[in-house]
Amino acid sequence: MKILSLLFLFASSLVFADDSSCKNLLDHDVRILASSDSENLCAYNDKVIMAVNVASSCGFTYQYEGLEKIYDKYKQKGFIVLGFPSRDFLYQEFKDEDKTKEFCKTTYDVSFPLFATSKVRGDRANSFYKNLAKNSGEEPSWNFSKYLISKNGDIELIPHTTNPDSPEVMKKIEALL
Repeated sequence: MKILSLLFLFASSLVFADDSSCKNLLDHDVRILASSDSENLCAYNDKVIMAVNVASSCGFTYQYEGLEKIYDKYKQKGFIVLGFPSRDFLYQEFKDEDKTKEFCKTTYDVSFPLFATSKVRGDRANSFYKNLAKNSGEEPSWNFSKYLISKNGDIELIPHTTNPDSPEVMKKIEALL
C-alpha cells in the first residue's frame, strides 16, 4: 500500500509539474474583448506566444496585417498571437470595445484572440502585463510593442517599430518552435 501511495504522489508531481511554470507567467484570468467571458492564459502554456498591445487608431495599426499573417503561418506549429487593446498611448483605441472588435474583424480580419481593453504600463497595468514587465525588465514603449515568449517562459520585447512579419522576427519565431 505504501508503494502505491508513493507511486501516486510521484506520478501526480509529474502531471502537475507544468502547472507551476504556467503560474509564474501565464496564470492570469483575462476578459475576452467585448464580452463578459474570461479566459485563463494557461490555455497557451504549451505555445510560443506573441503578446501585443494593440490600438485601432495608431500609425502602427497596419501591423495587424503582419500579426494575422504570422498567426496564420505558424498557428498549426504551436504559435499564438494574443492582442491586448490599450488606450495607454494617446488614447488611440476606441472606448467602446464593440467598436474595437468590429474594426479588427472588418478591417484586418483578425482571428487571433483579443482581450479586454486595459492598461499595459505602470501600476494600473493588467496583471499579465505587470508580470511581463517584471520578468522581462521592460514595459511597452508604444502601441504594437511585442513580447515574444518561448515555451519555457523566456521573454523578449520586440520594439513597436519592428514589423511582426519581418524576416528577423519570423526567424526568432521559427527558432522557438
